[in-house]
Amino acid sequence: MNKKIFIGLFVVLSVFVLVFSISCTKSTAKLDNVEDGFYFAQNDDFQDTNWKYQVVLQVIDGKIATVNWNAVSNIAGGLDKKTWCAMGNYGMEKYATKGEWDVQAKVVEDYLVSTQNPGFKNFDKEGKTDAISGSTIVVDDFYDLVNKALKSKAVSKGPFNKDGWFYAEADDFYQDWKDTVLVTVVNGTIVDVLWNSISSDASKKSKLVEAREGRYGMEKVATKGEWHVQAKLIEDEILKVGDPAKIKVLDNGRADAVSGATITCDAVPLAVEALLAAR
Repeated sequence: MNKKIFIGLFVVLSVFVLVFSISCTKSTAKLDNVEDGFYFAQNDDFQDTNWKYQVVLQVIDGKIATVNWNAVSNIAGGLDKKTWCAMGNYGMEKYATKGEWDVQAKVVEDYLVSTQNPGFKNFDKEGKTDAISGSTIVVDDFYDLVNKALKSKAVSKGPFNKDGWFYAEADDFYQDWKDTVLVTVVNGTIVDVLWNSISSDASKKSKLVEAREGRYGMEKVATKGEWHVQAKLIEDEILKVGDPAKIKVLDNGRADAVSGATITCDAVPLAVEALLAAR
């Protein structure tokens, strides 16, 4: 075969595979194929707005019965977005014509329950829609998460009695930082853990942001990587065992169970504290 023709066919095939992969990722979930249960999905990372969006759905008798659209943040001391809005900290109501974000999110949730259409695609270039009366917020990401959740496995029943977002923070600053933990629970199962810290220096952002943007400086002296890299290992361990109370923290603040982390596991006792309200 002519070398140029072969290269041309390879490029065409590669483009086809890429387009097919994207279309599969964005494909619509069919409710007929979804078993009853709880479903969860979230963004892969924090957006430029500092929020990582999450969707929780419950399917009963083949229909979407409940929807909870929320978000967690990398900002210092950030609670879940709905609580943050209820506390008056988000500020959208100052300029939005349709109310605060949590108010509009409820409208979007109700629209999905009423239409039972996860394949809704009537968005403009900004991801907004005129079809949902009472909402002017971006909703295309919401529907992406809905489909991502419905195409995943149902969340198994976990050991906790209450679902929601559970937050705790340390009583005092230690070495200029005060640790915080926000845990997401769905169907009694921990599905997300966010460990962060508030700085006593008001000019600094959260420890997570400072570390990820290269200003914290631990990687210069630590053998196991920057703070956020090691923190994720501890978050992942909590997710793995399903209950932070199962992780033994030594007198030096570390945990042998968390391989690859040399930082103290302050997130573990804080997560235990936060989840007291979920038991």
